[in-house]
Amino acid sequence: MKTCDLILVTCGKKNNYLSGTISNMQIIQQILFVAATAIAIWLFAKNIGIIRRNIFLGKAEDLSDNPAKRWRNLILLAFGQKKMFRNPLVAVMHFIIYAGFIIINVEVLEIVLDGMLGTHRLFLPYLGSLYTFLINFFEILAAAVLLVCIIFLARRNIIKLKRFVSKDLNGWPRSDANYILFTEIILMTLFLTMNSSDRALQLKGAAHYADTGNFILSGMIAPLLNGFSESSLTGIERTCWWLHILGIFAFLNYLPYSKHLHILLAFPNAWYARLEPIGEMHNMESVQNEVKYMMQPELAPTEQAATMKFGAKDVFDLSWKNLLDAYSCTECGRCSTACPANQTGKLLSPRKIMMDTRDRLEAVGKNIRTNGEFKDDGKNLFSHITVEELRACTTCNACVQECPVSISPLEIILELRRSLIMEDSNAPQEWNVMFGNIENNFAPWKFSPDDRDKWVEEMA
Repeated sequence: MKTCDLILVTCGKKNNYLSGTISNMQIIQQILFVAATAIAIWLFAKNIGIIRRNIFLGKAEDLSDNPAKRWRNLILLAFGQKKMFRNPLVAVMHFIIYAGFIIINVEVLEIVLDGMLGTHRLFLPYLGSLYTFLINFFEILAAAVLLVCIIFLARRNIIKLKRFVSKDLNGWPRSDANYILFTEIILMTLFLTMNSSDRALQLKGAAHYADTGNFILSGMIAPLLNGFSESSLTGIERTCWWLHILGIFAFLNYLPYSKHLHILLAFPNAWYARLEPIGEMHNMESVQNEVKYMMQPELAPTEQAATMKFGAKDVFDLSWKNLLDAYSCTECGRCSTACPANQTGKLLSPRKIMMDTRDRLEAVGKNIRTNGEFKDDGKNLFSHITVEELRACTTCNACVQECPVSISPLEIILELRRSLIMEDSNAPQEWNVMFGNIENNFAPWKFSPDDRDKWVEEMA
């Protein structure tokens, strides 16, 4: 068999394909494609299931109120990326990558159906000129994604913006961001090369390659490929087709291990965002009740209450929303850049708080999967987050305000500090003096209420 014939058979382009007689090679390709698709979907669903189980290790919390406002948050914060537009240029570039991920991958639906059915450009006969318009739009977007990814690589590795060279990102986190950008560049290059070779085959009148009309970018590249034989172009087109879809499947299953999981989790995180004003802290009902029973003993329950636990020592003590926040973190560092403690040289980095929480949650999840239940490993969140970091926080909410996907590192910080102070009596002497004054004088100062009012008498 000639080399040309072999390639055409492998690619499913023999005349018997057009006449409806499917070759054995064609069937094998379809089976392999279906198997690859099924494995990719199964692995992704399995990993997402693990992440979901990890998130719900947290305490229950009802965040289903005010659906109208939650829909608004979803549209503005997740889809519209409202907070990103405080820096318009960066926001536009980020939106291009985001749009490329969402919109260009609509084309994946056609690729998947082509792979399963053994067709080529399945939607072309049904969409006609609209199909050409859509592919042109995808190509422009793909070129824009390529350009933006190169710029973002330069910002991280050449310009080295301060928030991207922080020690928070040492090791895997820094590599992760670069891997994603390189992957996007490769996928977009494969997409444009596939279309260019496809168009070149159309111009040669190759069987099975129906005329789509000229594509805006690949149409300019296609004439440069005239020197290639039909079999070579077919090989290029098929290779790019397979690598493109397999690359997308691989990327899909890389997401659960990457900070880019926020591409998916930004949407539920925006929906379940706190609707209270920023800065409103949640009081502990159990503590409020203790104060109330002290003032009004007759209201105290007769039955002995269960032992109370204050604050959080481990991920089990946080709410599921706090754990969803940890998985949704983009590691962009905007929170740490806005943090006054971080900017004045303190050890605190809100980004690190979220990354450490996620690392601990992953370790706990692995512990449970290995043992069937959680076996005490002698560690907790304080094995990752130091007391010095927690004490540096001024509770100014700058990190919450800046986060583009509605994450609150402050909630986790407060819960950990509550545990330190109320469970371990671990607070600086200055804080203890203040706590004593509040308890005895109802104010942070050592003066009693009567003493504090004496200045009024002096003004009389």
